[in-house]
This record gives sequence, structure tokens and C-alpha cells, in this order.
Amino acid sequence: MTTENSLLTPLLTVDGLTKRYGDIAACDRISFDLYPSQVLGIIGESGSGKSTLLRAIAGQIALDGGQLSYRDRAGQILNLQTLPEARRRQLMKTEWGFVQQNPRDGLRLRVTAGANIGERLLDVGDRHYGNIRAEALQWLAQVEIPQQRMDDLPSTFSGGMQQRLQLARILVTRPQLVLMDEPTGGLDVSVQARLLDLIRSLVRTLHLSVILVTHDIGVVRLLAQRLLVMQNGLVVEAGLTDQVLDDPQHPYTQQLVSATLVP
Repeated sequence: MTTENSLLTPLLTVDGLTKRYGDIAACDRISFDLYPSQVLGIIGESGSGKSTLLRAIAGQIALDGGQLSYRDRAGQILNLQTLPEARRRQLMKTEWGFVQQNPRDGLRLRVTAGANIGERLLDVGDRHYGNIRAEALQWLAQVEIPQQRMDDLPSTFSGGMQQRLQLARILVTRPQLVLMDEPTGGLDVSVQARLLDLIRSLVRTLHLSVILVTHDIGVVRLLAQRLLVMQNGLVVEAGLTDQVLDDPQHPYTQQLVSATLVP
């Protein structure tokens, strides 16, 4: 597959994804394509289904309907429903990454910062201690963590530094697809701004494809090219981010945008 053709072929296809909890459809027949180097934002209030959608894509919860397909690094189209669990776990350790809202859920707090990064390199077959340590040092610098903190435990880091370490741990294997669940949630405004600048820079430099779940319109406006708006498990509006936010068509989207304009 040529580079040009690969850019025109979806990296991830979500077709009719449905997840129910009893009579409630947390996700109701959701469909979209994600292309290489594209950032897709998903916004909605708490309970809209956006985090359920992300967890379903990640394989953390079983689907009640729909299909998920992914194009791996070798160009093979994988049906994620029928993929063996071992292969799915390998994808999550190598070609995929999941940035948790609480970085403590995405880090091993009882091993050093360097070891957190190094573990992912072990997952892709690197066994040379010197190479792993050098790569870990390089990634600490990439995410603006002082290299002298390499042998410190993440539990001694601030929340913003833990989130940056989680990014380094995930990005060290240069994944194709990164899922982000409220990556700036719970951080002070000044820390949020610094982290968002870092994420935007890394996404552009590494040509990452990202699905970004957030309730913050400012975050998706900064990071996402395309946008899905979710309400009660449904996608009620979709399109280019600026187009959706500057000229919202659905009453719910209009309500979300208006709420951000109130002084």
C-alpha cells in the first residue's frame, strides 16, 4: 500500500457500535471512520456515553452490536470482534495507547519513572538495558520531565507530571492510535494549558491518530480536526470541529456552545 493510499484508508472503522445496560443504550449505533494523523474529538455532558464509547473501542467492555475494524502497521485489516485476546492485548501494548483521566490508573506507581517507560519497550522486544535507559531519558525530556527524576517513583510527582509521564510511557512505542479520556481533567488551569500544548506538539510531530473524549469545548477546538457530539448515547452532530462549534445545528450542540460563552 502506498503512503498516499494509506492516508485515504481509515485506520479505524466503527460501524453501528451499540452498548446497552438493561433498557438504557449507553451507545446507540455509533459509526465513524478515523484516518491516519487525524484527531477526532468526542464531547458531551456526563452520561452522554462518550467514555463508554472509548472503553468499548479499547476492548474494555463487550459490545451488544456493531463492528470494529483496525488497519495494523502491516496494512492488514483486523476485525477487533474476532481478534484473539492475546493479539488484542499486544495491540494495546504496541500500536495503541490509552491515556487515562487519572494518570495513576495508567502508571505503575511502585516502579520508577524510567521503568514505567521501559516496560513498553520490553513489550516490543527491546532487551538492551542501555538502549532502554537512553530511550527513557529521551522521552522524559520530550514530555518536559527533568531527567534527574528518572529513578524517582511516580507517586512523588505532581498530577501534571504524572500525566506527562503517562504520555511518555504510551508514546515510547510510537503507537498508531491513541485513545484519550479527559486527559486534562482534574488539573489546574495553568497545568492544563501546558499539557495541551505538549499534546498538540506530540500529535503533530509523531503523526498520531487520536480519539479524544472530553467535556471541554476549548480542548477539542485546540486539538481536534473532527468532532462528534453525543447526547444520551447518540451522536447528534458530527463534522469539522470549527464548523460544528461555530455554526452548531442541533439544539444540544447549541446549548453546549452557549454555555461556554456565558461570562
